[in-house]
Amino acid sequence: MLVSRGSLRGQESSINLEGVAPNLLLEREWLLTNSRGGFASGTIAGCNTRRYHGLLVGSLNPPASRVMGLSLCREIIRVRGVEVDLGTYEFDKQQALNGLRFATSFRKDMGVHFDYDFGVIELTKSIYLLGEMDTVAVVYQFSNVCEPFEFEVRPFAAVRDFHSLQKSYTPLLSEWRDEGLAICAESGDFGELFLSSDQMWFESDAQWWHNFLYRQERRRGQDCLEDLWSPGVFKCNVESVFSMVLWAGLGPCGEAHLNLDVDLDIAQESLSLRDVEIIGEQKIKDPMLEALYRAAGQFVVERQIAGKDSFTILAGFPWFLDWGRDTFIAFEGLLLCTGRFEEAAGVLETFAAAVSEGMIPNRFDDYGNEPYYNSIDASLWFVHSAFAYLQATGDREMFDSRLIGAVRQIVEAYRKGTRFGIHADVDGLITGGDVDTQLTWMDAKCNGEAFTPRHGKAVEVNALWHEALCNLAEYYADTDEDQAEHFRGYAYQVAGSFQTAFFNDETGWLNDCILPDGTHDATLRPNQIYAISLAHSALSTEQQKQVVEIVRSKLLTPFGLRSLSPDDERYMGRYKGDQMQRDRAYHNGTVWSHLTGAFVEAFLRVNPDDRVSRQEGFEMLEPLLNHFTKSGCVGSISEIFDGDLPHTPRGCIAQAWSVAEVLRAYKLVVR
Repeated sequence: MLVSRGSLRGQESSINLEGVAPNLLLEREWLLTNSRGGFASGTIAGCNTRRYHGLLVGSLNPPASRVMGLSLCREIIRVRGVEVDLGTYEFDKQQALNGLRFATSFRKDMGVHFDYDFGVIELTKSIYLLGEMDTVAVVYQFSNVCEPFEFEVRPFAAVRDFHSLQKSYTPLLSEWRDEGLAICAESGDFGELFLSSDQMWFESDAQWWHNFLYRQERRRGQDCLEDLWSPGVFKCNVESVFSMVLWAGLGPCGEAHLNLDVDLDIAQESLSLRDVEIIGEQKIKDPMLEALYRAAGQFVVERQIAGKDSFTILAGFPWFLDWGRDTFIAFEGLLLCTGRFEEAAGVLETFAAAVSEGMIPNRFDDYGNEPYYNSIDASLWFVHSAFAYLQATGDREMFDSRLIGAVRQIVEAYRKGTRFGIHADVDGLITGGDVDTQLTWMDAKCNGEAFTPRHGKAVEVNALWHEALCNLAEYYADTDEDQAEHFRGYAYQVAGSFQTAFFNDETGWLNDCILPDGTHDATLRPNQIYAISLAHSALSTEQQKQVVEIVRSKLLTPFGLRSLSPDDERYMGRYKGDQMQRDRAYHNGTVWSHLTGAFVEAFLRVNPDDRVSRQEGFEMLEPLLNHFTKSGCVGSISEIFDGDLPHTPRGCIAQAWSVAEVLRAYKLVVR
């Protein structure tokens, strides 16, 4: 069993690897990120099990156009005529987990560190990803050197779109220049990888290695075999305690070497300063909260929009970019709870600048800045976050000058009508979409089939709509009584309509949506929890209590809320198989960890604000906090979990709204 030592003691997380079964080590992952959307990631076994695992994934158009540059390195020690191979990888029909024979521990702080003991030599391999550029330092530090030896590092380049896989028929080129090695695809489409080392010399020995196997891709029904190219080896002779660095930088062709104009001491100091920015100047006394702050910081990155540098939030690693809905569900936890108000303002401005027809983008393109507007709830989450920012900061000047215009555009467009038939019906409730669209967060669609279309009036959309109207009424209360009264009256109408349409006396819970023909879908789903967790509820106190209790008894698991009741014949308890199978299960039983935040908040609203209730809320969070420190990705929280025991983590290894909502709920119960 993996044992986490000191994972809550400040910045360092340490895991003992000795005697642990390799398959367990292949399931635990690590992640380093930078401010550009770039990252480095792998397993604590040192073996890549995903197409997204690599030592350097950079962004050519931050945070988009991400490229897998340096996939892995094979290290060899030659001592007394004996060759020791530290390589850890899987091929189509063979495992080569050589390094695990000597591995003693894995540690994560501002970098990740792999410790090895060879008896006559000890080695720490460290990986540092720089915060402001797509540059990685792979550091080899030898100690307890009893005999001289030769050390060799063979880098394997991918130089491909990070969603794709490389094949040996792709022409890759290398050239030694500027005291380093430049590697690029013949097309030049994926920029350039530049490798250099001051302590090692390079020997050309180009090789293609075939059929690296990525077991996680195979599980997901995806292509899982890749060929990787190595241009040669970096070598040095070691006679005593010694440290060396292999630098790798990714950038446009002809410019990647500029990313290597830094030394290790400066890089480490820069990472320390970035860490201070993430957790704040004031020392956090709670180690768990400090660790959650650091996890939150991994998702906040830079984006340029309308020619201006600003901030955004990546939805999850390793594969998501910034999605509007995810951004603003995660907004409070990642930015307001952590006191990062400048970044919070920047994120709001990024999306406010992209408002179109009263909608914010549901997402931006993976390869540029093109926005897509296929969401009914993302814009209302933006409005919610804008008012949360105002409440947290009191920054009325910024809100009045840069946000209220976008807020009013959204509310007016939703009232009068915008894309996908989104509009306010005669009862004041918001409706939109059809059987072929997937406009809510339950948006899985494959081969033209929308598995949970939820068209018409969705329950959480209208809870957010009511919240928006109440917030506008309060906003204008001191400055424009006519506007305040207008929104107050509108909110009152919507509250009455909400109760009539959604509270189902027969089931005792809220209808999930009201279809365009007026019939209701009474499926027991977790979306109704927002009707209680949001500050302005349209339900009576008794109705709120009733909903919370039913959701708790039917949907709550140790790792979040199920997306569908197990009593439903459509329930799927395992998220596995090919894309069609996984998408079908995605919102039909799969557990979503981020919903824990809304549930804990709703639970606290309907129970006394006392120590007993907060302790019960903490106990609901405890399994996710243990997952954060002892399983999955070191120091992060998975996107989803199986609905059935043992609730295996699935999906993204590090999800923004999962971390954000656990952090936010943690601060609600620990005070």
